[in-house]
This record gives sequence, structure tokens and C-alpha cells, in this order.
Amino acid sequence: MDLKTTYMGLPLKSPVVVSACTLSEETGNILRMEDAGAGAVVLFSLFEEQIREEQARFESVLHATSNVFPEASGYFPQLEDYHVGTSRYLDIIRQAKERVHIPIIASLNGITHEGWIEYACEMEQAGADGIEINIFYIPADIRLSGAGVEKRYVDIIRAVRQHVKIPVAVKLNPYFSATGNMALQMKDAGADALVLFNRFYQPDFDINELKLLSNLHYSDAAEIRLPLLWIAILYGQVPLSLAATTGVQSAKEVIKYLLAGADVAMTASVLYKKGIDHIGQMNREIAEWMNRMDFDSIAAFKGVMSQRNISNPDAYERANYIRILTGAQGGIR
Repeated sequence: MDLKTTYMGLPLKSPVVVSACTLSEETGNILRMEDAGAGAVVLFSLFEEQIREEQARFESVLHATSNVFPEASGYFPQLEDYHVGTSRYLDIIRQAKERVHIPIIASLNGITHEGWIEYACEMEQAGADGIEINIFYIPADIRLSGAGVEKRYVDIIRAVRQHVKIPVAVKLNPYFSATGNMALQMKDAGADALVLFNRFYQPDFDINELKLLSNLHYSDAAEIRLPLLWIAILYGQVPLSLAATTGVQSAKEVIKYLLAGADVAMTASVLYKKGIDHIGQMNREIAEWMNRMDFDSIAAFKGVMSQRNISNPDAYERANYIRILTGAQGGIR
């Protein structure tokens, strides 16, 4: 069975991609991901806030010690030469590119206009095959309009696109009032791919200690329905590569996303639970399903169950709500 696919112009040997997670902090793990059959690896995210915090610490130490001894002023390297917070990330990109053959996609989570541009350029120079920009922005300012939020996304994409030549994917949230139109705006701004969807930080409360909890909750297969819906709607309507990144626990979720129209399905949670080698199991099960269904390639069934290809496209809109309540089902052309 031919599991090859193409994601934002990059040829991949498998549609199973490792999403941004701490497992990719070690180059050895990236090697294991390739050996297990991953089509590509999205590196753990570089957060601009962490870089700025480290820069502030560096400047504090430099200020506190520079006058202790006359020679101290030349002891530390200049900040612009120090690359605080980014050097290790860029080294991982370089090391991975030297040791693996699958695409390495950098992940950037910025906060300032300058930061998005600066770090994206450094990632490209380090050898990244693409960049996933994770615009994790919660519009908590109640005076900010929906149009203002959309403009923020578009401006960031346009700025990054103007400064790098490698493919750019945008990891977006599911809360836009018009997701389809927003996808078109992102395409016009220079995006090559959309990653659906980002899981927003959702706090919990400790009712006994009256504290805010920041505990991590791994995704599960029940969460695929919202990205499945939007991938199925966007496929064939927006000229962008589509990636799914929620709830991928097994080959079953990967197949569903591909049927909807995704080019790849990204996973991380299940690798923490079952290990990196689980990628191989997923690939084998995808191939077995393809054999049973008489599909010889990913291209043969990608998008078969998208809105444009099912017999009744209304099944993806309001009519589907009625069918769910009445037990009706849609079929495939």
C-alpha cells in the first residue's frame, strides 16, 4: 500500500506526523520517530515569552556583575551574539536535519511582531523544512472586536511570509465566527497550510485550596468531530494543505481525517501513553484498512467523505442537526 502524501508541498512517506510536543526536545527521539514511520516531525514550540524572560535574566546578571572587577565588562558575550533561548532550539533543527531524512517543521509561538519575524528567519536559516506558527491568542480584552482578532492573525501571517521562503502552516483555533472566510484570508496572507485545531488553555479550579489549576489533559478520540467537520467543509474549497491535530489515538482517527480531506494527521498524546513505536502500528493498520477497502494509495480515498463529495452536502450544515435527531444518515456518491 502506498502511504505517501504531500503536506504544504513537502513529500511525506506517511500521513502520520508527530505534532509539537516535548518528545522532540531530544534528537534521539526524532530518530526513533523516523524509524517508527513518521512522515514528518513538528518540533516542540519555541515560546517568545520564555526567550524574553531568559534575556531579562541575562541582562540582570550582566548588570549585577559588570562592575565587580575591571575586567568583568568583557567576561560575558554581547546579548546580540548570545542568542539566549534560541541557540538550543536551532541546534536541534540542525542536528535533526543532519541525522534524519523526513521533514523537520519548526514551531513558533510568538507575541510581538518583531519576534515572529526574527525567530522565523532563524529557524529557516537553521534548516527547517517548514514553520508552523501557533498563534495562541485568547482575546480576553472585551473591547477587542472579532475583526480586530482576525486582523492580528492575518498581519502575523503576512509578516512571516514576507521574510521566509519555506512553507508556513498556521495552527488556528476553532472560535472564529466565519472559519471558512478566515481560511481564505490566511491563504491570501501567504499561508501554505492550516492545522486544525489548536486546543486553547482551559483552566480548572481547586475548590478546596481556591487555586487555579494548570494541569495537562491529553486529547482523546472523542475530540475529533469539530476538526473533522471543518476539514470536510474546507477540502476542495480553500487551496491550502490541511492538517488535523486533535484526538489522533489510532489509525481509525487518521483514516477519518484523510477521508474528510486532510493531507496529514498529527499526533502526540498517544505517543506519551503508548510510546513512539506506536506510529508503526498506526501505519500498519492504515495499510490493512486500505487493502480491505481496495484503495492502493492515500490519494485514492482522500476527501471521499468531504462536503463536496457526499451525495447530500447539506449533511455538513443545519440539515445534519435534524438528521441526527431523526436518525437519518447521509451516503456517499
